[in-house]
Amino acid sequence: MVSGNLFHCRRNSWPAEEYVGRTALQLLDFDGGSPPEQAWRRRLNSHANLLKEFSVTFMEAMRMMSLGLRLWSYVREEASHGRKAPIDPFTKEKCKPSASQGVPLGGMGSGSISRGFRGEFKNWHIIPGLCETSPVMENQFSIFVSRDGGNKKYSSVLSPGHHEGLKKCNDSGISSWDWNLSGQHSTYHALFPRAWTVYDGEPDPDLKISCRQISPFIPHDYKDSSLPTSVFVYTLVNTGKDRAKVSLLMTWANSIGGFSHHSGGHFNEPFITAKDNPPVTFAIAACETQNVNVTVLPVFGLSGEGHDSAKQMWDRMKQNGHFDRENFEAGTSMPSSSGETLCAAVSASTWVEPHGRCTVVFGLAWSSPKIKFQKGCTYNRRYTEFYGTSERSAVNLVHDALTKYRIWEEEIEKWQNPILKNEKLPEWYKFTLFNELYFLVAGDGQPPIIDEKPSPGSNQQKSSKRGTRDTKQESVKDNHVKLTAEQVTNGGDLANGEERSVSKYAAVHGPQMAKATNGLGSQEPIPYLLSKNGPENVGKFLYLEGVEYIMWCTYDVHFYASFALLDLFPKIELSIQRDFANAVLYEDRRRMKFLADGTSGIRKVKGAVPHDLGTHDPWHEMNAYNIHDTSKWKDLNPKFVYRDFAATGDMSFGRDVWPAVCAAMDYMNQFDRDGDGLIENDGFPDQTYDAWTVHGISAYCGGLWLAALQAAATMAHRLGDRPFAEKYKLKFIQAKAVYEAKLWNGSYFNYDSGTSSNSRSIQADQLAGQWYAASSGLPPLFDENKIRSALQKIFEFNVMKVKGGRLGAVNGMTPNGKVDETCMQSREIWTGVTYGVAANMLLHGMEHQGFTTAEGIFIAGWSEEGYGYWFQTPEGWTIDGHYRSLIYMRPLAIWAMQWARSPPKAILDAPKVNLMDRIHLSPQMIRAMNEINVRKIAPDNRCFPSSAFRCEC
Repeated sequence: MVSGNLFHCRRNSWPAEEYVGRTALQLLDFDGGSPPEQAWRRRLNSHANLLKEFSVTFMEAMRMMSLGLRLWSYVREEASHGRKAPIDPFTKEKCKPSASQGVPLGGMGSGSISRGFRGEFKNWHIIPGLCETSPVMENQFSIFVSRDGGNKKYSSVLSPGHHEGLKKCNDSGISSWDWNLSGQHSTYHALFPRAWTVYDGEPDPDLKISCRQISPFIPHDYKDSSLPTSVFVYTLVNTGKDRAKVSLLMTWANSIGGFSHHSGGHFNEPFITAKDNPPVTFAIAACETQNVNVTVLPVFGLSGEGHDSAKQMWDRMKQNGHFDRENFEAGTSMPSSSGETLCAAVSASTWVEPHGRCTVVFGLAWSSPKIKFQKGCTYNRRYTEFYGTSERSAVNLVHDALTKYRIWEEEIEKWQNPILKNEKLPEWYKFTLFNELYFLVAGDGQPPIIDEKPSPGSNQQKSSKRGTRDTKQESVKDNHVKLTAEQVTNGGDLANGEERSVSKYAAVHGPQMAKATNGLGSQEPIPYLLSKNGPENVGKFLYLEGVEYIMWCTYDVHFYASFALLDLFPKIELSIQRDFANAVLYEDRRRMKFLADGTSGIRKVKGAVPHDLGTHDPWHEMNAYNIHDTSKWKDLNPKFVYRDFAATGDMSFGRDVWPAVCAAMDYMNQFDRDGDGLIENDGFPDQTYDAWTVHGISAYCGGLWLAALQAAATMAHRLGDRPFAEKYKLKFIQAKAVYEAKLWNGSYFNYDSGTSSNSRSIQADQLAGQWYAASSGLPPLFDENKIRSALQKIFEFNVMKVKGGRLGAVNGMTPNGKVDETCMQSREIWTGVTYGVAANMLLHGMEHQGFTTAEGIFIAGWSEEGYGYWFQTPEGWTIDGHYRSLIYMRPLAIWAMQWARSPPKAILDAPKVNLMDRIHLSPQMIRAMNEINVRKIAPDNRCFPSSAFRCEC
């Protein structure tokens, strides 16, 4: 148990009273309008400084020159085909990243929109793999207040006007609006998936306003958590002596970011009709109640040609506080011409009595039902299982959001409160734990269901249902049809309100892999049949390594991040794991060039866990990563084994993936070249640290292999495969002795067993294998004293010798206490690795060290004194705070800390018996194993007789 008073946290969070007056908090404390005690906070007038990207040293640049030239050529080649390369360090975003992010909108895998803490809608992840970072400034909430018979009026956009291009003279666009908010008395409070913006007397000194942003991210709710929608609940409190007429305005541009609104062919209407494929449709709406009147303006523009201009719209609201009711009868607008921007507006007006209170609710939904990948297949998004593929679904989505958000909030609070109310936990940890989950929304996840249409040339009676493959290389850009405005009556019925299902199965049914060639040429891959989901269909899930590294489900990184999925959405995690299990037994013999050395090889080797599930045709063209040949990486296969099986106790899942586990383990034997049971690295960066060379036995990969040997033997025992269990127990015994003899130096494990200058470096991640074992409920790999000694060494050197522990754990430190400058990655602090190291410390009773280590990431990334990386946590930063790869997957590993504190029931309830001790090695097995000459072997697709399974727990 974590004891109190252990942490060097300077204060309990940021008390809300330091940001919002106590009186305002008390007045807003109804209907959820008051922000929680534990939240990440900013004032709206806070400076959003530009972020500083890392740069390589001269020597690093010289060493990587050949790689850089080959990568540059590859990026240009992909661009010539209209595609974005998975890694492109040469093309920079027009909008420079700044410290301005906030809680993103929507559920998982339906496309996402981020929203900065000052209110701007930005980072548009609507099209898979593409991110438009620039804010669309027409998308705003505004307020108009009239008192004392109209003699006292206030009007303002509810966002500070700190934006380039605003306030131009004689502008008929949004610069003509009243950007009167200073932000000095307005604050933002974030606790993902909700956020509160409190306006304490801005712009009306006698009006307290809270805007609560709610998205349906609800653990274990696989339906509502897939919905592309958010709700904004405004709580209004009139502290003045006069009755106030308050009109809130939501404006929205027909755009998905970037220059999409200039492409033409967009149209607006109060209700939707769809013409093209695949469009993006938006719906903005407000609840009309007895006290709230809703009106709409279906179309306005920036120039005012053929319709109202932005200035005319604003002036009408200032004068009347509403639009004409007849606008609900308006038909479809004329399609926009090239270069023209169409916008729409919804107004909700109410009277607030002196010392009275009122609630006004807005909703936003977007519908992009089909995912169209650039090199092949089209899929339906997960939410279409419930709402259909019609663009009209945006109306139903926003209606349901407005009528269900209270239920969502109840479930969110039920999930979060046990952690938030735990007084033994540091305050910063509580809200950072939840806020790091932003990535599962903002990280461009896509959980599709499979389109029912058969692939071209497939047998209709043997439809593989693996998605519709397009023969044309089309781009998903124009024709973003948008529903602009909708009056939604509180408690109303859905039009055609029954749930609709457009796909019966999310799994793919097809022939066995060995028979699935369908006459393809020898250079084409065996068709990759999407794996079955198990007993309950939750759809497929893809999420990016990062917005700068566009690869789906990058496995070496997913190993760290997946603790969040396994804890909160375990069926999605098992679905991903089934996909990788199927991929292990798959081979793609198409040739690809590896950019690090210019050699070439086959895209996917049978028996190897792929690096990723692809970029432009996921599941069908894996390993988009092409810097190194990842079939020679030493950490991918070991990371695949056992943990999810142990965590869920799902025997059916275990039996399903067991053939792949056998193949993955046997594949690794080729890297045990001296027959001692332990794999060796090959003198290049053959693991997740893909710029950090390893020679011989490494602490990182060798430790993961030890954990995998123990895990595979234990899994085999539980599934009844005795020969495999004996085989890998013996290997574990042999390998463990070699590992300790070659790497243990008395206080920690050396980086590797080579003779290079950094072989004795202190690697922060040296005990990744032990972390893996402990998280899986397996016995420790080493004596507890050695584990704690190594962790303490990491804490004292990698953590505390770098700015007093205020940055996290640097990847490499020399024994003399200097940062390892071998390469750019050895000198970086990796955020997700730091969280993993902290989790390992918690698992071994080192609570003070664990939370202190992780707090460095909070201080550098999330605190007011840090570098501004909130809601865009990068892969890592240097000791001077320069980032690499914003919005990255690995920091989800903070959930490994929560996992360490509260292991899943399946692990807690497992028999407290060392299953390795129950695997008895027969004399014949020992003799046979000693006589085997270790050689390169192909994966064994048989692995076990079909009748071998029996449960022995």
